[in-house]
Amino acid sequence: MELLKLLDSSQIIAQAVSFLILFVVLRALVWKRFLKILDDRKDRVASELKHIEDSKSEIAKLKSYYEAHLGNIEQIAKDRLEEAVSEGKRIADQIRENANVEAVKMLEKTDDAIRAELSRARKELRDDIVNIAINAAGKVIEEKLTEAQDKKIVEDFLNRVDRI
Repeated sequence: MELLKLLDSSQIIAQAVSFLILFVVLRALVWKRFLKILDDRKDRVASELKHIEDSKSEIAKLKSYYEAHLGNIEQIAKDRLEEAVSEGKRIADQIRENANVEAVKMLEKTDDAIRAELSRARKELRDDIVNIAINAAGKVIEEKLTEAQDKKIVEDFLNRVDRI
């Protein structure tokens, strides 16, 4: 209470009137600008938050798109790998088939060469046998042979045939 006694009522009224005038003046001049700045800031913050939310949803869409696309790319890679494997198998089969054809051709050529060589050898053998028989007959005719000599000539003939 002593504090209230120290204060003068005219001073209190003057202070209250000054406050009211200052309040009216500030309200008229500054308050609207201040509220406008606060409203602009609130709108800007709301706009930024909306922009952030839009960006998040767009990022989520892009993420799902890229995940789907990545899965698609993996499937394409698997398909291409399968195609490459099947192409490799096809080429291997073709090479194997070509090798078999070449082997058959080589076997046929070898068979032909063996037949020709066998035919030539038979002809030479026949010619040699004819020559030996003619020589043996010539010797038989030239000499009067005994039975022992006949056996010896036949044995010589057989030995010559065995060597051939």
